[in-house]
Amino acid sequence: MGETRRRALKIVIQITCQLLWVAGLVVGLSGMYLLLNYRHNGIFFTHTYIILPACLALASATLLLASGGLGIWVSLRKSALLQGVFVYLLVVVFCLEATAAALAYVNAGKVDSELAPFSSVFQRYTGRCQDPYSDAVDATQKELQCCGIYDYRDWLATPWFNHSGRGSVPHSCCNYTYHTCNGTLELPGLLYPKVYTHTHTHTPALALCGDPKVCRYTSGQHLIPERCHSPYPVCVLSQGCQVKLEEALLFVLHLIIWSSLAVALVETVGFVSMAQLMREQPLLEYGILDREYGILDREWA
Repeated sequence: MGETRRRALKIVIQITCQLLWVAGLVVGLSGMYLLLNYRHNGIFFTHTYIILPACLALASATLLLASGGLGIWVSLRKSALLQGVFVYLLVVVFCLEATAAALAYVNAGKVDSELAPFSSVFQRYTGRCQDPYSDAVDATQKELQCCGIYDYRDWLATPWFNHSGRGSVPHSCCNYTYHTCNGTLELPGLLYPKVYTHTHTHTPALALCGDPKVCRYTSGQHLIPERCHSPYPVCVLSQGCQVKLEEALLFVLHLIIWSSLAVALVETVGFVSMAQLMREQPLLEYGILDREYGILDREWA
């Protein structure tokens, strides 16, 4: 192998190792985000195995960072042992990433069923500070900037709303940009999600808002449930906490899947480059033992 080709392969390996570092950071951050999301919103999940892709992603991220450092060291030294260890680490990382991607793909199709306890948690809301259900609901609504399961009207069917008699939703539903919000239903525009109005008297609200959105008439300060074909409707976006949490989970699960594919591509380049570098490496030749070693061997025999 020419010295120029060997130097080029070493440069390719160094660039590959730097890409492994970047991929390790992305995979590690995605796994950490999923773990933190489960830690803050674990009460809304049915099972705990949804965090398995995160655990595998963190393990593979650690090995990716180690493989990148070892690959840089291998490119600077002629060591068959280190080259073998580098290839072995890439194989282990490939297995971890493939397993994490498969689990993420399976869990992505079960996100809706995994969040089945969402409604029951809202029904157990009490508003007390020491109540885990209340703390989880308030924290989720503040973090995701949402109100209710699908919108703020879900609070009307909760025992907390009926027993409190205040005619308001929790303060965590308030849009932080409105400091005067106190959760009252008389001003739904101050809550999450934002309420939009229009004054097109000849255009049906369904044509403006679309089917995924819920429209209502407004009469003074009270919302009257009606269809959307009225002249002055209030269009409320029906994207509540459950929808936003599903979107966050799907985003991180898809990120794990696509990052695993990117890691597999980078590892392929690393495999090929290291194989070419090891292919032309001169092997140790057989040699005749010295006479002294031969005498020792006969004595031991």
